[in-house]
Amino acid sequence: MGVPPSPAGDWLLEVNNLSCGYGADSVVKGVNFALSHGDIGCLLGPSGCGKSTILRALAGFLPLNSGEIRLESQTISLPGRTLAPEKRRIGMVFQDYALFPHLTIADNVGFGLKGLSKAERRQKVMELLEVVHLQDLANSYPHELSGGQQQRVALARALAPEPTLILLDEPFSNLDADLRRRLSLDVREILKTLGISAILVTHDQQEAFAMCDQVAVLKGGELLQWDVPYNLYHEPANRFVASFVGQGGFIPGKALGPDTIESELGVIHGNRAYKWEPGTLVDVLIRPDDIVYDENSDLRPKVVEKTFAGTSTLYRFRCSEETEFEALFRSHLDFHLGEQVPVRVEADHLIAFERTG
Repeated sequence: MGVPPSPAGDWLLEVNNLSCGYGADSVVKGVNFALSHGDIGCLLGPSGCGKSTILRALAGFLPLNSGEIRLESQTISLPGRTLAPEKRRIGMVFQDYALFPHLTIADNVGFGLKGLSKAERRQKVMELLEVVHLQDLANSYPHELSGGQQQRVALARALAPEPTLILLDEPFSNLDADLRRRLSLDVREILKTLGISAILVTHDQQEAFAMCDQVAVLKGGELLQWDVPYNLYHEPANRFVASFVGQGGFIPGKALGPDTIESELGVIHGNRAYKWEPGTLVDVLIRPDDIVYDENSDLRPKVVEKTFAGTSTLYRFRCSEETEFEALFRSHLDFHLGEQVPVRVEADHLIAFERTG
């Protein structure tokens, strides 16, 4: 579910009915989305879904088989006509940083700056290094910096020519989890402060949700939903998005009405009305945060698995062979394997799909 082509001038970036790939074969088919000025978008999905292919097309490295790419109302890609990458005012931050090892940090950042005097170039470089908090390392070399610092240098270098759009190709994948989390928030703050739009490619949902305003979920070269992170989690467009985004699993149920489902967890009432006939067999998505501990509840499923995570514990419960689900409780509630725990469902957002097969 993308967006339809929009009137010229409404968006910074428009991708309309994009199909592209390698040779005559289209890896990506019929993709539509649009990005507003100052927003950060994300291409999210499993390996091989087409994320990097779309990014290469945006950068001008890959021709289109059909469709159109527009940047600031200017067409930059059509089948048979591709504006050269260096003329697009698009910056690129690569997964492996791609820094020049023989140049200082200052010279790496200033590498793409043309037409400036030596003093102007130096001033611009130092301003950018201050933005990424590396002004004290201007005369150092890449091998003297940590991975996170090198990524900041790569970002500063991409920002130096004052691009209209920055493309980030899995820029944090070589870093440990804690540094990834902190650096992604830092990069978001830098881009927002400068008012620069960006497209991030990642397979990490937490990274996508923390950093981006709009997220595209892709599968098999198709864009299934382009939406804000909140809606992807609470209002998924289809079963794949529901399964791929966040944690959770499906349990069987039967529709009693448009917003009411009967299941082994009891009768579940939701916030949306479906068009099912009463009696329709459905699968209901139960997320860990849909389950609450309630000592007065008659529903007492058995603990079959537990994962302690410090402040919380993730439990897997079983009611029957058909009905298993997960719940996330604060770690002070310490239950044992085999124990029957009183719980109830509190699913404010009802997510369900008609059962097939």
